[in-house]
Amino acid sequence: QVQLVESGGGLVQAGGSLRLSCAASGRTFSSYSMGWFPRAPGKEREWVATISWNALIYYAESVKGRFTIPRDIAKNTVYLKMNSLKPEDTAVYYCAATLLRGIPTKGADFTSWGQGTQVTVSS
Repeated sequence: QVQLVESGGGLVQAGGSLRLSCAASGRTFSSYSMGWFPRAPGKEREWVATISWNALIYYAESVKGRFTIPRDIAKNTVYLKMNSLKPEDTAVYYCAATLLRGIPTKGADFTSWGQGTQVTVSS
């Protein structure tokens, strides 16, 4: 399995931006579909974005137009660029990887997870 390490979280004011990074180990990064899953305090983990192994991209409605999920295959890294942040975006953000084909958007579709990075958006 691929090992994942997130970074880039922090405290930001509403309307601000952050870029999260997820660095993956291994030589087969381009074979994996990658996703981001925030878990807000007291809530279930939710899906917000996926980039498939063949570069198809999907977003949850709640983040469309605000978040993007680029990847850099040479660096084995996927990002979550977050703009126009809202207090309700406050969560621990986890990245995840899977070799599942199709468009994985459920937590159960993913087999490798990072440790998470905290994002706090103040009002």
